[in-house]
Amino acid sequence: MSAPGTDRWYAVENADEIASPALLVWPDRVQHNIDVMIAQTGGDPARLRPHVKTHKLGEVVRMQRESGIDKFKCATVAEAEMCAQAGAGDVLLAYQPVGPNIGRMLELSRKYPDTSFAALVDDAENLDRIAAVFSAAGASLRVFADIDCGMGRTGIAPGDAAVALCRRAVDTAGVDFAGLHVYDGHIHDPDVKKRGERFEAALGLVAPFLARLDEAGVSVPLIVGGGSPTFPWHAEAIGRFGTIPYECSPGTTLLWDAGYTTKHPDLDFAVADVLLARIISKPGENRLCVDLGHKAVSGENPIENRVRFPDLPDARPVMQSEEHLVLETPEASRFAVGDVLYGVPWHVCPTVALHQEAVVIRDGRATGERWKISARDRRITV
Repeated sequence: MSAPGTDRWYAVENADEIASPALLVWPDRVQHNIDVMIAQTGGDPARLRPHVKTHKLGEVVRMQRESGIDKFKCATVAEAEMCAQAGAGDVLLAYQPVGPNIGRMLELSRKYPDTSFAALVDDAENLDRIAAVFSAAGASLRVFADIDCGMGRTGIAPGDAAVALCRRAVDTAGVDFAGLHVYDGHIHDPDVKKRGERFEAALGLVAPFLARLDEAGVSVPLIVGGGSPTFPWHAEAIGRFGTIPYECSPGTTLLWDAGYTTKHPDLDFAVADVLLARIISKPGENRLCVDLGHKAVSGENPIENRVRFPDLPDARPVMQSEEHLVLETPEASRFAVGDVLYGVPWHVCPTVALHQEAVVIRDGRATGERWKISARDRRITV
């Protein structure tokens, strides 16, 4: 698969039929990424539990299921429901449900009995709240202890309290201890050697903790390890913890983006999503204004790292508002108001969530298919 800038694979023959701004998606490039993920796990799709937070598309879940992947990870109850609607057999909410979301997980399990649901826990009192809700309903929720391996965002350090939490999950009615979740989202070093070293430091916390759990009489059924930049190392972790199965849960790998393409050229994934924009004004010499405001492309990063334009690699973004993005480029005279400009989002995950649908591109043309980004909503039905 070609990277942006090496050819114009992203140019759409009938772009004049697409209203801008629009999110475009290429199923053949998505399939390439699925194939790479499976190949890196030794051809075994059962070792994959891909995250759906990047694409939020039921169609992409179905594509993965057709390739033999039937376990998924998600960040919201809506994403979990989207997976169930797409026929997923096993869905892990990689988020600790609190408040009414505990009841929503119960409702979800009732509405989709053919899907096995699980969630993360890192707090003993909240574990008890989850157990009480499910136990009162005569049900049980699978729970994974969320182990903090260095990110410091969620999770529990692999010490005494974590051992007690796992023991509590084993002993408490209303929950079933499903294993450990280890997410290393803090590791994204461009240098491959350093990335590998930091991965080893993070995952190196697991074996001693497993020994402590064994001493406490806690058997670990499964370990789920996450992260896209470190995915090749996770993929090689099979057998690392003896007979305990180890699943990989990359997410951005499905669509990829300019940020990961720039920082991690060692990873063989293809950008499968592009933003179609148009020039709406030429406000002065060497300036172009396009309809890619921060309601169409994620504005979380500094303005220079929000979108890349392969046809204007030297363009410098100078201003962005809700519906406008102003670029400075010596090539401005080549363009007219109304011309199409293609942009690759720097961070695809929050960008996808800004769009209602994705325009499907096949064989260089917009097909008329529209994939609804259903899980951008906080609630589907549950």
